[in-house]
Amino acid sequence: MKKFTIASLLVMSMFLVCTDTKAQKITEVSSNWYERLSFGGYTQLRYNRLLETNDQLQCEQCDKSLGAGKGFFLRRARIRFAGNLSPRVYAYMQFDMATAFSGSIQHGVGLKDAYFDLALNEDRSSRIRFGQSKIPYGFENMQSSSNRLALDRNDAINSAAKDERDLGVFYYYAPVKVRKTLSFLTKSGLKGSGDYGMFAFGLYNGQGAGRIEQNDNIHVITRFTYPFVLPNEQIIEAGIQAYKGKYSIPLSEQNQNRENLFNDDRIAASLIIYPQPFGFQSEYNIGRGPEFNSATMRTETQNLQGGYAQVMYRYVGDKHIFIPFVKYQYYDGGKKFETDARSYLVKQTEIGVEWNWDRFEQVALYSIEDRRYEDGLKPVNHQTGNRLRLQAQFNY
Repeated sequence: MKKFTIASLLVMSMFLVCTDTKAQKITEVSSNWYERLSFGGYTQLRYNRLLETNDQLQCEQCDKSLGAGKGFFLRRARIRFAGNLSPRVYAYMQFDMATAFSGSIQHGVGLKDAYFDLALNEDRSSRIRFGQSKIPYGFENMQSSSNRLALDRNDAINSAAKDERDLGVFYYYAPVKVRKTLSFLTKSGLKGSGDYGMFAFGLYNGQGAGRIEQNDNIHVITRFTYPFVLPNEQIIEAGIQAYKGKYSIPLSEQNQNRENLFNDDRIAASLIIYPQPFGFQSEYNIGRGPEFNSATMRTETQNLQGGYAQVMYRYVGDKHIFIPFVKYQYYDGGKKFETDARSYLVKQTEIGVEWNWDRFEQVALYSIEDRRYEDGLKPVNHQTGNRLRLQAQFNY
């Protein structure tokens, strides 16, 4: 892995932060609580078994309804509450009523997000976030599942953080102009990732959302991204992010080593050309982390690398929006939150289309997959296959 330091990224980003001196007054907040809070969410129903060629091809991280013995699946049933409690304090809570608590009980209420933002200045360009929230690593990780085209996030970037979230404290900075652009990219249907600042720096546990910290180490993360608005109104966003920490992995009895604390370091680059009407999205990360070695039956610190590229076209009609897309992903590395830091080699092509009508979305996606995923329980496991996947989504 090429050497990098979070400090160097921090210095570069802070220099850019200090160049902005514009300020605007904070918008007045209503004294009525019901005017300060908003309510929303979405529900996703999936079926993955059409034209399936291998029912043993599964993905624990992606979708637990893939493969043998599975049928219709409520992938998400989200409900969220958010609003400004005062001119400087913003609160956000999100629950998922499709959280699986066991192999036989798929639907229960689970906490996804619970955080408060404290604005440090009048225009809210600087804020500190306290609580459980998404960590600022990777565009697709921070992009809501309700906005994403592909049904699942890519393995390479998503393997950085279980459920994309953790418990910690994060600092976000973005001038008002940039915050407005980031908000527009989401609300306009251009598939933005949301407002996670132009610059971010944070400290978090590192074991993943809802999981007890397993060691005495804190993860450190930083990110810088910028949406360039071109003269023709095309928007291109480029970003870089990195984190460093230590992770305690779950071990099987077959694993020959009992040491379960490993270095967990990564750096990633992101490039997004928003679909107006053609679009392109790509991310790639490299790093070092725990990975199971089937030759030695031990989990070892190894190099990892991988990413994805996606092309799309956005057609807007009178009442309907169609977005056909093609996505290819590659990942060679371990997944630290799976048993023994399961070793993966993933090559996958997805060809799909999203149809939007009112508050209803339908995605049809044909997946061509080649996955090797091995741990102490299955030291030899290579699966290939194809399938047609469908998802209906309702936004409220």
